[in-house]
Amino acid sequence: MLSIVKSGGVVGVSGYTVHVEVNISQGLPQFITVGLPDTAVKESKERVKSAINNIGISFPLRKIIVNLAPADILKQGTLYDLPIAVGILTSTGQIPQRILSDYAFVGELALDGSLRKIRGTLPIVLKLKEEGIKNIILPEENGKEGALVDGVSVYGFKGLKEIVDFLNGSISKDPVRISKNDIFNFKTVYPDFSEIKGQYTVKRALEIAAAGFHNILMIGSPGSGKSMMAKAFPSIMPPLTFKEAIETTMIHSVAGVLDDFVVRERPFVTAHHTTSDVAVIGGGNIPKPGLVSLAHNGTFFMDELPEFKRNVLESLRQPIEDKIVTVSRASGSYTFPAKFQLIAAANPCPCGYRNDPVRECKCSHRDIKRYMGKLSGPVIDRIDMICWVSSVDPEDLSKMSSGESSSLIRERVMKAVDIQRMRFKDTKINFNSEMSPSLVDKFVKLDGSAENALLVATKKYRFTARSYHRILKLSRTIADLEGSDIVMLKHIVEAVNFKLSEEIYS
Repeated sequence: MLSIVKSGGVVGVSGYTVHVEVNISQGLPQFITVGLPDTAVKESKERVKSAINNIGISFPLRKIIVNLAPADILKQGTLYDLPIAVGILTSTGQIPQRILSDYAFVGELALDGSLRKIRGTLPIVLKLKEEGIKNIILPEENGKEGALVDGVSVYGFKGLKEIVDFLNGSISKDPVRISKNDIFNFKTVYPDFSEIKGQYTVKRALEIAAAGFHNILMIGSPGSGKSMMAKAFPSIMPPLTFKEAIETTMIHSVAGVLDDFVVRERPFVTAHHTTSDVAVIGGGNIPKPGLVSLAHNGTFFMDELPEFKRNVLESLRQPIEDKIVTVSRASGSYTFPAKFQLIAAANPCPCGYRNDPVRECKCSHRDIKRYMGKLSGPVIDRIDMICWVSSVDPEDLSKMSSGESSSLIRERVMKAVDIQRMRFKDTKINFNSEMSPSLVDKFVKLDGSAENALLVATKKYRFTARSYHRILKLSRTIADLEGSDIVMLKHIVEAVNFKLSEEIYS
């Protein structure tokens, strides 16, 4: 007897529909799985057989053929255990055949018949909803994640026996419900800006970066507070919107790093300087999201930037510019979202004390050029702000308080973000840093003195077209922080000063 069970899978970070076809016929006992299954899918026959036997139902000793359609896409993972088991039980009359048209099934089975958490629940549920499926049965641990999708009834179960009883009408079960108002009800654990002594210029730069989602590079001596300020940066970032939370949750779910059922705050992802380009960008035999994709809608922090391998730094060019990562393999091309905000920190030279007012630098000019030379022109050109961080004065260190708290700074950031959301309400972007040249021409209006100053600076410092537009975007954010509709001279001057990069290599 043939049974067809609806299920789903994931390619990249996108879901697709899978039809699990189970045919049981007379013949020697066999269990054959076809449809490009990987090793984990082939091994499901042992899990399914043990699970069915351990819930008190005899496994059929006949010829069983399982086809995973479409058969030209590689099926991977353990999420097909449940639909295969349901198909077998339906073919043997344990579950009514008519019920299969109303439900889709995804889940991994343990040998005792219990269900285990799977990856990629959210993109699968979104795709099944697009296909018109209204009821989806998942492991209990994935129930809340699936319930983030409106318009479908998601049921979370602990085990196969409970599902069989539910489908036969022996027990009732309510769909999983979550309150979206409670999703972002949490407290952050990041350092507060009031804990940072001095560094008023850098704090100003980070405030601008947070308001417009701009990339920033901090260069300064060891111990000047670069890493601490970077770690405090998420405390002034605007909260995730629900749409952004869904996007970010999908990536974390596929990568298997989703701790809760939803990503509640903007990610803060760090990379050690020994990290490979595949780990940063994503890849593998079957490509998975890298660190820049895990930082989607959040911050990607790279400490000791010149210590990273050159190929790692150069691989950041495309995602910084295009907000996506494309990984091509023999099996196909995979695209991962990567709209991250780069926060980088670097020492100015190998010894770390170039331009330090207290310590003497022992590096030769050649050493400095070789060290900072890893930061190529194209990479620096994609960074909106370069901020020099000086050592903290002893007078500032001895102060009990250093000034404004993160909550006060965040209030100003949110006002600027609200201005941008109103500005871009008819577009697909949220922040000034995402503007295309046409949008820059439309929304960045300079007064006469600001326009003349930018022209002079562009000729003097030989800014590229990319740098020119990044200065305009940055100045628009600075003006938004002041509530100004027009970009004035002081806004352009500040933006130009933060963009200058000539001293990096000298």
